[in-house]
Amino acid sequence: MSRVITIDPGKSKCGLVLAEITEKKVYEAIVVKSELLENFVRKLITTEKISQIIIGNGTTSREIKEKLNFFKKEIITFEEKNTTFRAKARYFELFPISGLKFLMPREVFILNKNLDAISALIILEDYCKTKFTLNQNVDFKTWLK
Repeated sequence: MSRVITIDPGKSKCGLVLAEITEKKVYEAIVVKSELLENFVRKLITTEKISQIIIGNGTTSREIKEKLNFFKKEIITFEEKNTTFRAKARYFELFPISGLKFLMPREVFILNKNLDAISALIILEDYCKTKFTLNQNVDFKTWLK
């Protein structure tokens, strides 16, 4: 089993995905306040066998990589261009609209959604060059405050 953490870094919040590469499955997706990210990752690596961390190369990526230097395995910085824009389309792939909702404009369903975790998923999918599926009960809108 090869579990990885992928992070979409940001100034105030970060998207984070915990996934199994060999299964191509997401086990956790969360949006974390940036100041809580380090502690969250510390706790996660005590309960999960993480082989690497992948960080998007955008906003604050250097600072986050420095904060995570306690992780003694591989930390990779990877291209994250347009992931937030692409996250909107990926959201509807993961959570398709059905029934009468199909008649409403798609934008209504993502107005207040935090797409940072989906952006982290896209970084992972780009890095692995494959799509991942969701484990049951994965909620991309979960916030750790």
